Amino acid sequence: MGRANPTTLRLPAPAKLNLCLHVTARRADGYHELETLFQLLDFGDEVQLTLMQGPGVRRIGNIPGVEEEADLSVRAARLLAAHCQCRRGVNIRLSKRLPLGGGLGGGSSDAASVLVGLNELWELGLHKHELAQLGLQLGADVPVFIHGHSAFAQGVGEKLRRVSLPQQWFVVLWPPIQVETSAIFSSASLTRDTPHLKIAGFPWNLHTKNGLDGFWARTHNDCEPVVRALQPQVAATLDVLARYGPARMSGTGACAFARFAEEDEAHRVLEDVRLGLVKGLARGLDREPAKGLHNGPAAERRFEANKGDGAQWPLGLKGFVARGVNRSPLAVAMDTIAQRRVRRS
Repeated sequence: MGRANPTTLRLPAPAKLNLCLHVTARRADGYHELETLFQLLDFGDEVQLTLMQGPGVRRIGNIPGVEEEADLSVRAARLLAAHCQCRRGVNIRLSKRLPLGGGLGGGSSDAASVLVGLNELWELGLHKHELAQLGLQLGADVPVFIHGHSAFAQGVGEKLRRVSLPQQWFVVLWPPIQVETSAIFSSASLTRDTPHLKIAGFPWNLHTKNGLDGFWARTHNDCEPVVRALQPQVAATLDVLARYGPARMSGTGACAFARFAEEDEAHRVLEDVRLGLVKGLARGLDREPAKGLHNGPAAERRFEANKGDGAQWPLGLKGFVARGVNRSPLAVAMDTIAQRRVRRS
């Protein structure tokens, strides 16, 4: 992905997973101190930015459930224009594959790709750290997408330490619900005093499978018990995945994921779920028509919504298989654009 012509950029907006999420304190301003391990994925939305005549920011196309004024991608463009007093305009078109309210960072990732892309398209020359500070005004997850690397995060999620994680594959599932982050963090039952992880020895040998397995065993997601109690469909989804491998909720949900060493194993698990082969999977819960199966090259195979192959997804689930990456697809795309710019100069 890269520059389609001198006035258009088409960029990936990858998903993230929280391999752990510890709430360590509640601050006086109402925000929470967190510790989390961000794993970036090779799967996500796509953002297309096209220069338009004159100033202004306009979203092209409708996104169900997201008004244009509330869209983080639109807000990101307007924030950047105001910060730089830029009088240029842009049309934004989003191709959404990530669910709303799923804990995968879709809106934050879209915003990050807009900030990074417009910095190039509007020729602003801002440093990545300045873009990350702007992004933090939009959401705590935005900086990790701007920096473009898997990371251990503290604070509200903005204090990042880069990590390298071993290659692994993920099955990501979500039921047909959205979870409001504010409702989870305001819950009286949320644990807010999880002890800090000891930074001594960081990055804790995370680049090896044994190191990551050890980290997984001593960490958790503090939000998961709260969401389990409030959303039985999330609890059922987690229980399904736990039959196959280490499973956890991402962020405040509703998405759940399981880790696998091999791509083929991950695809077999997703196929089992898609076909309802897990014993008792749909007991007491709704079913809906399946959302299809797409087979292509290994890096592109995904189970996605709206392909329509006539099967059934139990629980009303949707899902995909993705590869964990250390450098994000956005960072790779921007490197390619920079190389092209150098060759043209």
